[in-house]
Amino acid sequence: MHNLLDPAILFFIFGALAGAVKSNLEIPQPISRFLALYLLMALGLKGGFALAHSGFTPQVATSLGCAVLLAVTVPLLGYWLLRRVLSGFDAAAVAATYGSVSAVTFVTAVQTLENQHVVFGGYMSAAMALMESPAIILAIVFANALRQEQASAIVQTNGGAGVLSLGLSPQRPSVPFGKILHESFTDGAQLLLLGAMLIGILSGDAGKVAMQPFSGDLFKGMLAFFLLDMGLLTARSLPQVRGKSPWLLAYAVAAPLVHASLALGLCAMLNIPIGDAILLMVLAASASYIAVPAVMRHTVPEANPSLYFGLSLGITFPLNILFGIPLYTYVAKAVLA
Repeated sequence: MHNLLDPAILFFIFGALAGAVKSNLEIPQPISRFLALYLLMALGLKGGFALAHSGFTPQVATSLGCAVLLAVTVPLLGYWLLRRVLSGFDAAAVAATYGSVSAVTFVTAVQTLENQHVVFGGYMSAAMALMESPAIILAIVFANALRQEQASAIVQTNGGAGVLSLGLSPQRPSVPFGKILHESFTDGAQLLLLGAMLIGILSGDAGKVAMQPFSGDLFKGMLAFFLLDMGLLTARSLPQVRGKSPWLLAYAVAAPLVHASLALGLCAMLNIPIGDAILLMVLAASASYIAVPAVMRHTVPEANPSLYFGLSLGITFPLNILFGIPLYTYVAKAVLA
């Protein structure tokens, strides 16, 4: 209940209500983009300052290694399950969406932990950056493999007639692996996060003092403004969820809980501190609604955008913001304390 009374969360709820009643309240796209970039920059600076203070310790390596393991395991598990109810391309796109991470969910969790005075490593910002790309890469690899299977099936038939008889669309070229890596690791938002973290590491305590008005004092208000915009967007994305299979709706609700439980189990085995464990649970449970949908539209156009975007933003994002973060925090404290 305390989480729901946080001003930033209340602004999210207000935005969702305003969108539900079809208000003309709207945050202009350039301002929304600026807010997202500000949050990533401030988060990167905070992480860099913390890492400069603590240094690269075995604990840092363990937490980051756990993040990478989750970033590979979650989309593989998702694709294996979703392949039973969806086409290969849709399964790959949805698995990538739920295998990647939501920066806004992470930022909200960071703010929640700070409000509750729960200690966590600033290097967890790097964990978020590391967890964004593997799911995208795997999805494109899956899509390329599916295209190769389609091409083989077509070759075994009589040319163009085979395309019609099998109900297949004309073959799209596979995306080169080098291009996949380049687009994954040069994404502007991710570069900003890593660059700000590097600047925080290099400038240290002096940089922290200098940037406090920007990365500290303004952070809460900017987050509230951005969550207002996300509430509006969430309400307007809900129509895309209507008519979807009950199995997919169940996946959008249950998958975050399963992924968070997987993260908790790893953290318990590796003795990861409670604050880091909570953030890893939040990252594993979150789903991308910005980076992955943008990449999937370009690299896996065979997938249905309303499916992966609607599920992640219309169902999983609000559930994590309103109920998931406090739940993961409570469970981690109960299990790891």
